[in-house]
Amino acid sequence: MKLSNADRKLSAVTTTEILAEYVLDLRPENLSSSSIEIAKHSILDLIGAAVAGFSTSSASVYRETAPKFFSAGSASIWFSGQNLHPAASALVNSAAASALDIDDGNRQAGGHPGASMIPAAFALAQHLKASVPELLTAIVAGYEIGIRVARSRDFSALATYSTGRWCSFGAAAVAGCLYKSDVKEFAHSLAIAGVQSPDMAAAGYSRFMGNSVKEGIAWSTMTGIFAHELGRSGFTGPLDILDHPDYYDTNNIVKDLNGSKFLIEETYFKPYACCRWLHSSIDGLLLLMEENSIKAESIQKISVNIFSRALTLNNYIDPDSLEAAQYSIPFCLAVAAIEGKRGLLPMKHEFIQRSDIVAFAKKVELIGDAGFDKMFPECTPAAISIKVPESSFKKVVIHPLGEPSNPMKFSILEDKFYKLVQSYITLEKANMIVNTIKAIEEKNNPEELFQLIKTL
Repeated sequence: MKLSNADRKLSAVTTTEILAEYVLDLRPENLSSSSIEIAKHSILDLIGAAVAGFSTSSASVYRETAPKFFSAGSASIWFSGQNLHPAASALVNSAAASALDIDDGNRQAGGHPGASMIPAAFALAQHLKASVPELLTAIVAGYEIGIRVARSRDFSALATYSTGRWCSFGAAAVAGCLYKSDVKEFAHSLAIAGVQSPDMAAAGYSRFMGNSVKEGIAWSTMTGIFAHELGRSGFTGPLDILDHPDYYDTNNIVKDLNGSKFLIEETYFKPYACCRWLHSSIDGLLLLMEENSIKAESIQKISVNIFSRALTLNNYIDPDSLEAAQYSIPFCLAVAAIEGKRGLLPMKHEFIQRSDIVAFAKKVELIGDAGFDKMFPECTPAAISIKVPESSFKKVVIHPLGEPSNPMKFSILEDKFYKLVQSYITLEKANMIVNTIKAIEEKNNPEELFQLIKTL
């Protein structure tokens, strides 16, 4: 339902109500062909990330713990054969999808919408027996709302960019879209989601960056779904949560909210399983080594000029966990130099504290660059210099591979998917997943895809 003129009162309408009305007015036929195509890319990419992340310790703990608190239900815990309540399904699947830091992202948001929106949409669509058009619309809506809220913050004032601080808005939007909720109740759901999402402050001030909590995406996804159910049940939240300029730029939330273009179309995809802030320097290193036939053993020193915010990452030379390694420029550059691209797709636990990788990481020097600071967060640039005997080489990368301005084509995403899943599922099943996603908009029912990812 839409807000009545009496209820709207124009000046009294809050941003949460505007967003709720937008989502409820969104129809499958309103989606652009490019938004559908990127939604398909995002689904394939996210499932690959979740398969590879399934056996990680963090995903395993979520999977073992959730049944202790949630009853059996109608939504799959991917690859396990289990079914739990949709909120629990989204929680566990989101944890697997974000475990290896190989999931998609959005530059405007400064974070990772796919690991939240797609598990939320799949869980609720399975529970509600939604159609494929309804599923795709919910995914697009989740990206749209989550990114709009995220981009409206003052990035210079944020102690942490953790996705968990905002993806609950998107997960609640996914739920509202699929349930076709009442506008007022839905607006309250968005407000509740915003208040109750994890603050993640410690992610900014703690020196223990490499921990299982990471960006809090899984917990925030569950929070968004739960918030939606609270709103449907008459629970209320501060409807004006997004209308305070000290916290959000309201104009940036509602700007161009007309359905002519969708923010999911600006999704970036990651060729390496590590923080996106590292990717320009990795691209630069690999390009220099390839173009100049440089071997890792001949490299004497690497200097990386990079935006200053990247220097706040842990950047451990000798990280003690995969999570810590994902936030270390020196260590990831060492893996890339010694193991090549394949070493970061995904990064293996056996690389941790490996003597040759640690020794190489010690050769890396990080330098803050004021010029690059002016380009961040719209870009994540780096300039990398390599010193070898009797020569040196330099490469500047402004837009790493996978950005909309430097895209990974579907064929490249397919190749990434096959590499991520090859140790876990058969080639036959991998082919079936790829082909089902490619043709998903030609089907009415997503159950075939749900069944394919039910077990490994």
